[in-house]
Amino acid sequence: MSLVLDPAAQDLLFREARTANTFTDEPVTEEQVQAIYDLVKYGPTAFNQTPLRITLVRSAEARERLVRHMAEGNQAKTASAPLVAILSADNEFHEELPALFPAFPQAKDLFFSERPARENAAGLNAALQAAYFIVGVRAAGLAAGPMTGFDFEGVRKEFLDDDHTPLMVVNIGKPGPDAWYPRSPRLEFDQVVTTV
Repeated sequence: MSLVLDPAAQDLLFREARTANTFTDEPVTEEQVQAIYDLVKYGPTAFNQTPLRITLVRSAEARERLVRHMAEGNQAKTASAPLVAILSADNEFHEELPALFPAFPQAKDLFFSERPARENAAGLNAALQAAYFIVGVRAAGLAAGPMTGFDFEGVRKEFLDDDHTPLMVVNIGKPGPDAWYPRSPRLEFDQVVTTV
């Protein structure tokens, strides 16, 4: 066998996992979210930067505000999901680099003194962390419904600030009835991998 991860875990995280479109009303607890974060925080990023920020939308009032900014096809599922998370990139992540990357504390000023460089790095590395977050949700036995169909500027103004760039909204919970669309095709190995 080429993979050391148990086949059941492979299925849970990848083969059987899908983007959920309906959810049960079983709540997602703070303990579950904490366990997810405590697992996925170890995913690698450049200079150990940690630009991902997670805004949990729990109250009915906040949920209503968020749903207004979702694309029409995403409104009902966002309104009914047990938990919704707004994932964003903190463009001021560099302030934490001396503590997060003590082997090279100068990285903060050497590479990230200019805002455009920070925004590029934050976007890429927070996207990596967002992918780890989705896999972590699956590892918790929950389903994730990540979406980019929303008014990014509206969500930023409503929930974040000028230093945070929204990346995606993720519905989280136990999958409900008819949660899955049919599996879409994937590219084969030879279509993706080139050896030089």
